[in-house]
Order: sequence, then structure tokens, then C-alpha cells
Amino acid sequence: MINSPVPGDADASSEPPEAERVDEIVRRGPRGAIAVAGIATAIVIGLWYAFYFLVFLPRGVIQ
Repeated sequence: MINSPVPGDADASSEPPEAERVDEIVRRGPRGAIAVAGIATAIVIGLWYAFYFLVFLPRGVIQ
């Protein structure tokens, strides 16, 4: 891999193996993705309500 540490590097021995780092990241879960999806959903719902109250209601009842 391009980002693999060089064998025999002094700094690489202090870092945990890559598999352990990946396991730790996976254990934390997709918090960032859930946050982005939640924010996007809130924006869409907010725009829908704004469109409803600012465009549909002022026009009145369709006859």
C-alpha cells in the first residue's frame, strides 16, 4: 500500500497495526454519516414547510 509504514521505521513500532486501527474505527460506528444524513433531512423538511406556508397557504383554497 502507498500509506504503509516503512519496515524498520522507529515511528511505526509505536503505532498499533493497521487491522487494529480499522477495527477501532468500525467500532465507533458511522456517526458522521448519520449526522450528515440527519442535517440534510432536516433541511429538506424545513424547506418543504417553508414552501407550504409561504407559497401554498397564501394562495388560498382551490375552487
